[in-house]
Amino acid sequence: MNSTLTPKDVESIQQKNAKNRYQYFLEEVLKNQQIWLLIDEYGSVMLNSEDEDCVPVWPNEEFALAWATEEWSHCTASPISLEQWHKLWTPGLEEDELLLVIFPTQHCEGLISYVYDFDAELKKQAKIQP
Repeated sequence: MNSTLTPKDVESIQQKNAKNRYQYFLEEVLKNQQIWLLIDEYGSVMLNSEDEDCVPVWPNEEFALAWATEEWSHCTASPISLEQWHKLWTPGLEEDELLLVIFPTQHCEGLISYVYDFDAELKKQAKIQP
């Protein structure tokens, strides 16, 4: 159920502030039932933010690939189904004491969230959707 975004769509969405990108992220993740990560031979890309280790996540492949430049140019975008996210990724990331960076762009930081808070918000939003 993925729809391809045009370069103009990507640019327009990336110009939104972090709060609006977060809302877009929730809508897209629930619509497409997947979350996108960048991975390499060692696993998911990790970022550091204020002494915290974070995993960046994106709503669509196009945004994850837009991040895969310079030191991450060898990474590939990989979808994680929401079912896998809830069952495997949430407990695993929490156990590893990692945070999430939700929908960062090359020019703007994403929102930082605790894994279980994000998971709870996803589940709450899923119940609200028609």
